[in-house]
Amino acid sequence: MITNQEDTIVSKARRAGRNALDENAGKQLLASYGIRVPQSRVAKGLADVDAVMNGLQLPVVVKVMSPDILHKSDAGGVKVNLQSAAEVKSAIEGMLNAPKIKGARIEGFLVEEMAPAGHELVIGGLRDPQFGPLVMVGLGGIFVEILKDVSFRLCPIARIDAEEMLAELKGVAILKGARGSKPASQEAIIDVLLKVGGENGLLMQHAADISEADINPLIVSDTAAVAVDARFILG
Repeated sequence: MITNQEDTIVSKARRAGRNALDENAGKQLLASYGIRVPQSRVAKGLADVDAVMNGLQLPVVVKVMSPDILHKSDAGGVKVNLQSAAEVKSAIEGMLNAPKIKGARIEGFLVEEMAPAGHELVIGGLRDPQFGPLVMVGLGGIFVEILKDVSFRLCPIARIDAEEMLAELKGVAILKGARGSKPASQEAIIDVLLKVGGENGLLMQHAADISEADINPLIVSDTAAVAVDARFILG
């Protein structure tokens, strides 16, 4: 069942004539389904930075918010590991002068706490015109970009489907702690998969509104999963 908060997030974007949720709205949508996201605030400009930083744990990340910029990293619109308000202001000034940003409509800057270290995964989905919502999971980085190490299922999925999706990944041994690294929590990954693609999950509840969804990366430690970036295409 769609809550008033979820309806407001999507309907507000619709009323504004948007074809996508901005990152802040996307993370609010994820949080409404119980998916953990970093604590964050929006600075409209340099004058807001000191107030926005109050109460956030360092280091922080700054990301440009613009309906004209879909891939923020490619445009120079993401700065990480910032240790002070002064560094945040400097990062914003640099973004405002970046060639791929200075001509865009800027709605603000998302300032958020950096997620703890962990394994990078991608969880997303799309609406197939014939079969309806599909959910996807894959390992992040080169595994999804080059090796296309992903697994899909029709929604809604059950726990057994989520377990099978993880088992199908070629790089699953990495998630289990290969070469002495800490394992990724399988329970945390399955929990997010079910909240996205399960019977009462985000993709099923918003099947008429969301044509594409992308949580990339989902940072998974040995105890938890945090959605660090979120992209939702409406259609």
